[in-house]
Amino acid sequence: MKGIAAGLGVVVLTPLLLSGTAMVMASSSEAATTASFSGCLTGLDTAEVTKEVTKLLDGASGKDIHIQGLDLPAEQIPNAQTIVATGLSLDVPKKGQIVAIATAMQESRLRNLNSGDRDSLGLFQQRPSQGWGTAQQIRDPVYASEQFYKHLLKVDGWQQMKVTQAAQAVQRSGYPDAYAQWEDLATALQKAIATTFPNAGKDEPVKGKDKESASSTDTCKPDKDGTSFGRIPEGKVPKGYKIPKDADPKARAAIEWAMHQLGTLYQWGGSCTDSHGPDPMKRCDCSSLMQQAYAHADVKLTRTTYTQVNEGKAVSAKNLKPGDLIFSRGTAARPEHVGMYMGEGLVIEAPRTSKPTRIAPIKDWDILAVRRVL
Repeated sequence: MKGIAAGLGVVVLTPLLLSGTAMVMASSSEAATTASFSGCLTGLDTAEVTKEVTKLLDGASGKDIHIQGLDLPAEQIPNAQTIVATGLSLDVPKKGQIVAIATAMQESRLRNLNSGDRDSLGLFQQRPSQGWGTAQQIRDPVYASEQFYKHLLKVDGWQQMKVTQAAQAVQRSGYPDAYAQWEDLATALQKAIATTFPNAGKDEPVKGKDKESASSTDTCKPDKDGTSFGRIPEGKVPKGYKIPKDADPKARAAIEWAMHQLGTLYQWGGSCTDSHGPDPMKRCDCSSLMQQAYAHADVKLTRTTYTQVNEGKAVSAKNLKPGDLIFSRGTAARPEHVGMYMGEGLVIEAPRTSKPTRIAPIKDWDILAVRRVL
């Protein structure tokens, strides 16, 4: 997932943050209540967990989701998704993502808490006083996940440790064995969530028994990846493309309007209100193209990629429909690019400075999130 990682900003670590003492973090008050957990979350049906996770990401109510160990799935699963997406963005191996989820389950029950033991906050109960960042930063699930991973990756030999040992090496908890109770659930959640990212694991070698499970993620990719159209000239509609007949009428209107902007140059911060005109600031950037396309279909969207990723409802990439907003670059919670799915494995986008609004095959996208706004 190096393409995703390239979109992440560089986080400068202070000497305090890098010091051994800075890694000391008190566990949340909830750890004490679960230190004697019976460890009954073993033998989880991963296929069933995957089914339930996918249902929620496809828009089902949290009341209809049932996963052993998760009392608030509508809150907990999106937080687990952020942890996995951030791990993928940083090229953290699968085991590291499992360690992170297990840690967050123990520390906060995968909830973004406003309080905890002493000044502990957030998913991992990180403490501002111990150099993890400001309270506001720690309460950002993406930032908190990045910080956890950065500390984990500095632990010598963490990949050879047990999950609970690796977690403890970062957290320095008063309950060092408590993380073990969540390993099976964390493993099932990581696998279930990873299948919603079409390119997850594409850079990992496939060996032995892992080959079957790795190849099974292919079923989570869109049915069509756009390769059948061959090379698509920038700013042009590929020969043979037609908006699918079953497309929602408003999605059809948005796609048609966006297609009329093909070939116009990208302008960061541009309003996309007159992309063919002489004023550069009326040309399109990626999010204004989405906003104006849907405005012409009487659907109101917010202005930026950071806010559009919260519009409508989340769906998995394997269930794309024409008109869905697709996000890439950065992280699932804070993506830096957005395009619109057109059906037939194609996406229309305003890519970047010096490039025109164009149609691209979805195979070229590292999909971080999908939102259905209709």
